[in-house]
This record gives sequence, structure tokens and C-alpha cells, in this order.
Amino acid sequence: MMFSLSLKQSTLTPIPKITNHRTIFPVKSFSSPPKINKPLHVSSIQTFGPLGPLQSLKHDDDHREKSVIICKAYEADGEFVVEKTEAAKRVKIGFYFATWWFLNVIFNIYNKKVLNAFPYPWLTSTLSLAAGSAIMLVSWATKVAEPPTTDLDFWKALFPVALAHTIGHVAATVSMSKVAVSFTHIIKSGEPAFSVLVSRFVLGEAFPMSVYLSLLPIIGGCGLAALTELNFNMTGFMGAMISNLAFVFRNIFSKRGMKGKSVSGMNYYACLSMLSLLILTPFAIAVEGPKMWAAGWQNAVSEIGPHFIWWVAAQSVFYHLYNQVSYMSLDEISPLTFSVGNTMKRISVIVSSIIIFHTPVQPINALGAAIAIFGTFLYSQSKQ
Repeated sequence: MMFSLSLKQSTLTPIPKITNHRTIFPVKSFSSPPKINKPLHVSSIQTFGPLGPLQSLKHDDDHREKSVIICKAYEADGEFVVEKTEAAKRVKIGFYFATWWFLNVIFNIYNKKVLNAFPYPWLTSTLSLAAGSAIMLVSWATKVAEPPTTDLDFWKALFPVALAHTIGHVAATVSMSKVAVSFTHIIKSGEPAFSVLVSRFVLGEAFPMSVYLSLLPIIGGCGLAALTELNFNMTGFMGAMISNLAFVFRNIFSKRGMKGKSVSGMNYYACLSMLSLLILTPFAIAVEGPKMWAAGWQNAVSEIGPHFIWWVAAQSVFYHLYNQVSYMSLDEISPLTFSVGNTMKRISVIVSSIIIFHTPVQPINALGAAIAIFGTFLYSQSKQ
């Protein structure tokens, strides 16, 4: 005979004496209920003897039977541990997102400063990857970070991720070299639309109708902002669109590649940077070349001064840092949630770049950006 009951502190009252029955509890007897900070759950109630306790009470004195009741209980602290774990995880992800967004704003400011004085996006992209690779190699050598354990299969799985990352990185840099930072990020706020379309038609995933409807203001807002952009440039527009598509594939492949791997998000992005650097370097040399870089560098230093070198170093280091933190976030969330966080991050980038670079914005252009961002909010709500 087994029961599953829940006892709270208020129900622990003295138990009345039962004639010819012996009740045994695995706790010391007490005259008043003890102070219990956690609720108790009864794990089992067992009866030993010919008859159960309720049946025995019905017999007369000539047929009284003795029975034993054993009650076992435990403190129910498991549910509190789960709640604390989930709360800690939410705080951790929130910290990652805030740090990611802050570092990204700093990167975009210095990146645009560099590109205004040194319009060579292929070399600028290469330097960003080179700085990150150098930082992680030094960290591993000095044991500041634990070096990852990898094999050939790991690098094979990483290659398509690195290829998509390289394309997306260069395309975004090309876009920002041609148009305002705010315009690039308004177009790139359409990334959730690319994420849903790729997931639906390439991966075969289905979504609720509310998710598809939420894409309409995103696409419409981006289109309105593009049509009303004062400094519209087709190269800049296409660069942002290509970057959207490439980064969606990068995020999906990254999430798949990280499953079942002992490599952390931080080390995963470090390996990604190194492989992307190997992919990008020969193309950067072929497209631009050392002669163009030398002439452009000399011209930038003569116009800006020593500050230009600091700008290049800052944009390279902050690029690695914000991406490293974003991959630490990707360890905890899905690719679609990552895209939403990436889009919400653009609000701070758009606003800060407009203020710092005094970018002229028409009311209709601002309305388009607001509609796209609002669509992203609806998208995140429909996903939940």
C-alpha cells in the first residue's frame, strides 16, 4: 500500500494515539512542530501486518490486530535548485548580450573611422581576423585560456562555417566603406527574415503563421529605409544583403558544429578566426594588393596622424572581442534567438553612429528603420 503526499510545515501537528497500533516515524519525537525552512514530501507510507490501519480500527476488541506504519519523507529542495539554475543562466546570457552589444558599438565606430581614411575593406577585414588570431595564440601560449583539443574532423566541420564567416565579414565591411554605418545596420536588421527563409526552404523547418507575418514589417521597414536613404549606394546595399545571408548560414553551421564538441564558444571562434584568416588572405592580396595598401596607409597617416594606427588597432581588437562574446552567447541559445539578439543590438549601433558621425536622417528614413526594428520585436515575441 503506497501513497504520494505533500506535507507542509503547517500540517505537522501532534499525531493522536491509536489503540493497539504502533506508529513509527524516522524522526525524533517532539512536543511542538520543529522549524522547517523547506517543505517535506512523503516518499512512501508502508503498512506491515495482517490488516491495514483503517481496517484494523473497524475490528472489535477480540479481533484487534497490531500493524506498523512507517512514513519516510525528504526535503524538497530540488525544485529550488532548478529555479536558481535557470535564473543564473538568464543572468549569464543577459550579461553576454550587454557586453556583446557594447563592444559592437565601439567596433563600428572605429571601423568606420578607419574606412573613411583608408578605403580598403579587404585589408581591414584581414587585419581584424589577424588580431583575433594573435590574441588567442598568445592566450593559449601563456595559459590564460585553455587551448582546445581538436582533430581533423573538427576542422572539416569548421570549414563551411569559416567560409560563410569570411564572406559575411568582408561583405559587411565593403558595405560600411560605401554607405553610412546606420544604413548598413538598418539593412542588416533584416537578418531574421533570411534566417527564417533559410531554415524553412533549406533545413525544412516549419514556423507558426505569426512568425511569417512578423517578417512583413521587417522587410517593409528595411525597404522603406533603403528607398529614402540620402546616400544610397548599390554596392553598400548588396554588401549588407550578402552579409545577412552569409551570417545566417554561419550561425546555423556554428550551432551544428558546436553540438557534441568539447570546444567552448570562445575557443570555437578563435579557431574560426584562424581558418577564416587563411581563406581571406590570398583573396585580399588579389583584390587590393600590397601596393594599394602602402599608398593608402601613407596617405591616411599623413592626414590623420598617429591616431590612425590606434584606430586600426582598436577596430581589429574590438572586432574579435565582440564576436568572441557573441559565440559565448551562441553556446547557450538557438541560431534564431542569436539572430534576434543580433538585430536588437543594431538599435544601439544605429543611434550611436548617427550621433557620432552626424549622419543626416530624413523622417521617412527613420520611420522605415523604426518599422523594421518593431518587426524584429514582433518576431521575437512570436518565436516565444
